[in-house]
Parts: sequence; C-alpha cells; structure tokens
Amino acid sequence: MKKWMTGLAAGAVLATAVAAQQTPDRSACRQEIMKLCGGAEGGMRQCMRTAFPKLSDACRKAISDRATARQPLPDGMREIAYGADEKQKMDLIVPKTGKAPLLFFVHGGGWSIGDKRAGEGTKGPWALKQGWAFASANYRLVPQATVEQQAQDLASALAWVRSHAAGEGVDPDRIVLMGHSAGAHLVALLGTDTHYLRDAGVPLSAIRGVVLLDGAGDDVPAQSSAEANVVKPMYDAAFSTDPARQSALSPTRHADAPNASRWLILPIQSRADSQAQSRALAAALVKAGSRAEVSVVPSETHGSLNKGLGEDGDFATGAVEDFLKTVR
Repeated sequence: MKKWMTGLAAGAVLATAVAAQQTPDRSACRQEIMKLCGGAEGGMRQCMRTAFPKLSDACRKAISDRATARQPLPDGMREIAYGADEKQKMDLIVPKTGKAPLLFFVHGGGWSIGDKRAGEGTKGPWALKQGWAFASANYRLVPQATVEQQAQDLASALAWVRSHAAGEGVDPDRIVLMGHSAGAHLVALLGTDTHYLRDAGVPLSAIRGVVLLDGAGDDVPAQSSAEANVVKPMYDAAFSTDPARQSALSPTRHADAPNASRWLILPIQSRADSQAQSRALAAALVKAGSRAEVSVVPSETHGSLNKGLGEDGDFATGAVEDFLKTVR
C-alpha cells in the first residue's frame, strides 16, 4: 500500500531532503525545523506536514527544490517565460501536426511550494498520445505572493499561450484546465471567479473543461475551520483568518453562473474532506447550469493520484481520457 502523503509531501521525505542539503544554509535550516518540530506532539513527521508556512523563505525553497527532484525536460518540451518573475514560467509540448487543444496543468504544494516539473514527465508524453498539447505552469508562491496573485499569474500564462497560439500549434479556443491539490483549487477559482480570466483577456468560452485532482479548498472557510484539517497553518498562511477573504477565494462560493461549462472532479476514496468539498462544488455548478461529474478514485493516496496520472491502466487516467474526448 502506498503511503499517504499530504499536498506538501510526506514529512519523512522532507526531513531527509533537509538533511541532504549541501548549501551554506543547511545548518540554519535544520535549526529552524528543530525549533519548530523538535519534541512536537505527534512527532517530527506530523509536524513537518504543517511547518512550511512558518519556515524562512530560504529554508522553504531548499526543501521544495530537493523534494521536487527536478528532472530534465521530456523530449520536445521547452520552458517559456510568460512574465518577468523567475516563477512566471511554464513548460510546453505540442504535437507536430495540426492545431491541438491544450491541457494546462497546475501543480500543488499548499500554495507555498511545488514546481511545474512534478509529474510532467509522465503527463506530457501521455497528453501527446491523446492528441493534446500540454503545458505545466509555475506561479509565484506564498508568502512572496498572495493567492489572488497566483490566480492572476495562471490567467496571464493562459493569455500568453492564446496570443502565441498560431506559432505554437495550439488551438486558442480549446483549453482544459487541470490541477492537483492547491493547483486544483487555483484552476477551480479560474473556472468560477471569472474576473481573473477576463482581466487577462481570456474569454471563458476558451475554457472547454476543468479537471480537479483531489482538491479540498473549494470552500475555504469550511475546510480551514474543520477539526480534521491537519494543515490549518498552511491555510491560514495562504488565506489568512479573515472570513470575507476566505469566502472570496472559495470556488464553491463563486458557482453562480457564468462558470466553465464542463467539470471532472476526482477526489480520493480515503479523504472524506475532499469528497465532501468535491460534491458540494459539483452540486453548486450543476445548479448554475454547468455539467460536473464527481468520480471517487479508489486505492490511491493524495500523492500517488498525481504521480500516476498518465500511466496505462490507471483509474484516474482513464477517467480523464474519457473526459477529454467529450470536450474536444
């Protein structure tokens, strides 16, 4: 059985990553973690799952870079800057023939860490086989940027793709958004609170569908206040404790029309919170006139759902393939 991981990654992996750092900040980072988690109730692993928002920027970046274990770009994929910031970049791969629809992927990481390379080595080649172009986008991270700015970044990345579509072999009016964990929240926000797309000059009609991989932030106030929310510090860092701001960043609370027209929502079987949030979002979308399907994914962890997407015989991969056929 694969071990359960949070959207940030398992505490054991991250603790190992810190120990392995070869930068001048290694000792200082270790001291930060020991100050936060040494002797913590539940042990180091449990504490590490919620400690990231409290770490220094340098330590957070060191852990994230190590845990991501960046791999070389797949053949045919290239990195593109869609803005001036170092984080405003995306990787893009396009079929060699024809004008292809685009699958636009957004990584997770609790809004505060993560990288576009996570999982793209599988997803990019798989998307090509389905006849789709594939992009995986980075965005500025908390605390350097707000969640509102993250949504703006992603809308800007979509605007870049559409403005360069003719030269890139991409159909600018056939785009599906897909995100994992915090990335699922961000693409859901783009598909419901449509001012982000509008401000970037991206028409809602260009978004043919949205795929959510085990997000649980569709109703931020409900999730942030839940007793079972073991990553509450991460939510507080991203959304603050202001109920009005939490509501403003909640896709479910923006589900009145207009929204993206078609949705596939894939929570994992072992997470009651993700399933509850998914069903509530889907119900609100359907009530507003969109088509939304919730399909619970069995026998996966939060991390393995994302890692395995694009593999032959994978349950979620099959569900996404069927969905993509309906929105071409």
